[in-house]
Amino acid sequence: MTIGLAITTDYSKNIGDPEPYLKKISEAGFTHIMWCHEWNTDYLYSELEIENIIKLLEKYNLKVLDLHASEGKENDWLSKDESIRTAGIELIKNRIVMTNKLSSEVIISHIKLEPIDEYEKQEYWDIMYKSLNELKPYAKKHNVRIALENNHDDKDCNEIKKLLSEYDSDFLGFCYDSGHGNLGNGINVLKELKDRLISIHLHDNDGETDQHKLLFSGTIDWNELAKILVESAYKKEINMEVHMKNSNISNEIIFLSKAYATGLKFSKLIETYSNNLIINQLY
Repeated sequence: MTIGLAITTDYSKNIGDPEPYLKKISEAGFTHIMWCHEWNTDYLYSELEIENIIKLLEKYNLKVLDLHASEGKENDWLSKDESIRTAGIELIKNRIVMTNKLSSEVIISHIKLEPIDEYEKQEYWDIMYKSLNELKPYAKKHNVRIALENNHDDKDCNEIKKLLSEYDSDFLGFCYDSGHGNLGNGINVLKELKDRLISIHLHDNDGETDQHKLLFSGTIDWNELAKILVESAYKKEINMEVHMKNSNISNEIIFLSKAYATGLKFSKLIETYSNNLIINQLY
């Protein structure tokens, strides 16, 4: 079984011309990318830009695994301000259309933590349901699912668990970020939500801060994670959300080469545990 490897497009920067990054990613041997450019801006992609990205992907023989939907600096689909919320909805819709045109089916989104105050808590859920109910028919129309990502400050993901219990799997799923999970109760959350897993962000850290380091360079138990992934609903490529910032590597080519090597190492773990699972099922 050959498992493709994916890496985030913003391993160095998340703004500007994406072509130099796509070229280097392809030359390093990756088959897929997670589109992460402009993920935390209010930028709206035009049809012309999306068409140009399609051409670049064809040029460098890359496919889009997932797309990290924008967490706008001004426009926020969970804002209390209706005008800002509406603009945030349009931002997410822009990414839904883009994802569909790039032949992908998953966008990733962060959500805020539930407030402690009871009044604010009710307002929080009212806005959450209003926005998701607006996005649901649009997402389904474009055959795109939203993966809710575990944040580094959310130890138990209770908000995500609640939403996944209330919305069906052809609209909402779970995105497991291994680095965020390593800062809290991640592995147990993953075990609980593995049947709704539709996206993965793999990177490592020291268990203290969110560092987006290369796999096998921190304190994550990659063997345990591989076992859980094999038993989960996730059956796509190995996706790494690693950044150069904390890698102590300044050369992009060397960084991507090491990222590819660690991704390959993890894919071997996946293959091993997949084979073990098949044998156990037979006997």
